[in-house]
Amino acid sequence: MRTPSLRARRGLTVAAATALPLVLAGPAALAAGVDVRADGSTVTATTASCPNGGSAALLDSGQADFAQGRQTSLGSGRAVWRDLRPGTYQTVVVCSDGSTLGPVPVTVSARPATDPSARPVGGVQGGLGGTVRDAGTLTLAVGAALVASASLGGAWYLRRRALGRRG
Repeated sequence: MRTPSLRARRGLTVAAATALPLVLAGPAALAAGVDVRADGSTVTATTASCPNGGSAALLDSGQADFAQGRQTSLGSGRAVWRDLRPGTYQTVVVCSDGSTLGPVPVTVSARPATDPSARPVGGVQGGLGGTVRDAGTLTLAVGAALVASASLGGAWYLRRRALGRRG
């Protein structure tokens, strides 16, 4: 039995090392042409591979095929899904000519605490008052009595201090 030469063994090693990334990139090669991004609870898929349009589906972990996913049409090569729960999803695009792109995995993180584009509605509720409901006569009378007694107590304290009697 003849053993392969050193060059042949090295050649096979180089060929295997070259082919390995191509084999591992197989699923990514199927998804070529689809850019999927998650921003908060919104996922956007963009592709230029479907010039005549098509549709896209977002599949969660329990869904296996396109028909089970959250489907939307590709408007100008773009599909958007909003208000998603955190988790890992798969995006699949089917062009109108029947070609399929994907699945492309995407991870949706927790929803952002605040929307940076949101603006507050109305003015600041500051200053005197700030109550939203009517307080009633009894509440107003008790509040006025507290303010009056605090004013009288403050005046009495300052008067005694001015006369030199501390305490």
